[in-house]
Amino acid sequence: MRISRIIVSIFLLGIVSGCGGGGNYRPIDNVAGRPTTYVDPGSRGIVSGVGVESQDIMSMTEQMMRSIISSGILNNKSKPPRIIMDAKYFENQSSQAINKNLIVDRLRTGLIRASQGRMMFVARQSIGMIDQERQLKRGGVVDQGTSGLTKATAGGDYRLTGNIKSLDARDRNTGAIQRYSQITFELVDLEYGTIVWADDFEFSKFAQDDAVYR
Repeated sequence: MRISRIIVSIFLLGIVSGCGGGGNYRPIDNVAGRPTTYVDPGSRGIVSGVGVESQDIMSMTEQMMRSIISSGILNNKSKPPRIIMDAKYFENQSSQAINKNLIVDRLRTGLIRASQGRMMFVARQSIGMIDQERQLKRGGVVDQGTSGLTKATAGGDYRLTGNIKSLDARDRNTGAIQRYSQITFELVDLEYGTIVWADDFEFSKFAQDDAVYR
């Protein structure tokens, strides 16, 4: 019985010693996470890869905006042309997952500001909301607003089409990736079916490890 007590005492003494400052015991550090940092969207971010990124979207939309305004499609127009600019016919054929609205919405809002009323944009992406309000007005549920009623909603003269394409190459030995990206934009005449404007934006990137795009 005495021997058992001695063994238990030695065991408890070892535990207490281990919990002290000596020995190989090291307390777990509560390491703080990386603080939130604002990054200029027009420059390369901390996490980057070979795909279409924020700086590419900003550069291409600025370039396309200048190209459309200087193309001459606004010349000799007695009325501002109506343009449907949404992502419905803007296709992603690349190997990268990307929200196409990031490109199309920025291009449209930039053109609205820069054209200063020389272009009119049809909100075809919001046709459901518009139809609902028109039905409420015509049913007498709400009044006519300040602009009155129209026979129909606005039709478009031109519509944006285009696609995002890519060509990938991977080094089997090192895992390095190189991607060529090409983004094409077109404005199609919705009556004649002709292309009244077209331009593209292209680049090639190389990286040892690619980022994960979502």
